Amino acid sequence: MAASVESVEGRNVGDVFMFALSTCIWCRKTKALLTELGIAYRYVDVDLVAGDDRQEVMDQLTRWNRARSFPTLVIDDERAIIGFDEAALRELAGDA
Repeated sequence: MAASVESVEGRNVGDVFMFALSTCIWCRKTKALLTELGIAYRYVDVDLVAGDDRQEVMDQLTRWNRARSFPTLVIDDERAIIGFDEAALRELAGDA
């Protein structure tokens, strides 16, 4: 993915990648919870991506979430967590 991907340091619980919007309250809540739980993750704010890169990002998002809703987290390129799901994130952190 050529778009600008941001990284947040923390504990490695697998490859956690989030498709987000910079203006989305649920995306901000998800980022805050991931940080609170100390989970390392990468993310892209889709609304800040332009041109051909944006289409590439949307194609990747659609692969995991046909509704293209936010946030969408992809874990280890194997499964997705759609929306703000505190229980799923706490489980991911081993905090359930």
